[in-house]
Amino acid sequence: MNRLLGCLVIGALIACHSAPTVLPQHTPMSTLRQIPVLDSFISYREEGTGSPIVFLHGNPTSSYVWRNVTPQLADRGRILAPDLIGMGSSGKPDIAYRFADHARYLDAWFDALKLNDVVLVGYDWGGVLALDWAARHPDRVRGVVVFETFLRPMHWSDWPAQGEQMFRALRTPGVGEKMVLEQNEFLPRSLGNGVKTGLTESAREAYSAPFPTPESRRPMLQWPREIPIDGEPADVVAVVEHNAAWLAQPSPKPALFLTFGNTGLSAPGIIEWVRTTLPGLEIVPLSPAGHHAPEDVPDDIARTLRSWLDRHGW
Repeated sequence: MNRLLGCLVIGALIACHSAPTVLPQHTPMSTLRQIPVLDSFISYREEGTGSPIVFLHGNPTSSYVWRNVTPQLADRGRILAPDLIGMGSSGKPDIAYRFADHARYLDAWFDALKLNDVVLVGYDWGGVLALDWAARHPDRVRGVVVFETFLRPMHWSDWPAQGEQMFRALRTPGVGEKMVLEQNEFLPRSLGNGVKTGLTESAREAYSAPFPTPESRRPMLQWPREIPIDGEPADVVAVVEHNAAWLAQPSPKPALFLTFGNTGLSAPGIIEWVRTTLPGLEIVPLSPAGHHAPEDVPDDIARTLRSWLDRHGW
């Protein structure tokens, strides 16, 4: 794996089946809804009708990150963008916020809305969750689009010295708590370094609003501890490897991998690995962008998705 992958990550830093309840709308992109799942609830944005197209965000963002992408696709299906559990406007139950927890609550959300014939679009951890759900529910999936996500496990040797030091600290009990929960370092670093075009003050406020207290920031802390590095955590390594094995099958679902220049998770070494190992994963290069690419190039992303949907007759 290319050391630029480590640079990318440090750069981005450094079921209840009740009817949905409509909540007050906070952005113009869509209607914000809420539905009970398990012992909590998931908030999600919805617009359009037809077969579902689900957009999954990463850490430390929310469905708000898609606000300039999804309106351009509202005529192509039922657009749904949930806030992962503990993030955005979703509930914050007393759980560990491990990958398996996010997958469990997301499964309950899919089931609560009875979603089938789904196209999934995800980046960062949303990409891993999208591939994981698709691999476990292939009969309910039309296709998958991912970018800026973990397609294979990492090794500490992939990281530059500064990145290794930072993420070892984040993964160290007590040290990570001070950095993220007490000092709130993760959110501003991720937004500042992961968006090339910068953010308005209103956008920064929208991303910060879900995390006003140390306890509310636990999901942000746990995500860096879930990154599969040198075999740990073993269960997340297994998920990422299973996702790759699913994509490598002779007849996988249509799958698209968007890249944004030659750095980070768009680095040449990663692209070459995808070409060699996952030939069924179509690669489409777009304009250079930061890790939170929907903030930088929403029009490019929307236009590419429309073209891809057209080519598959969707």
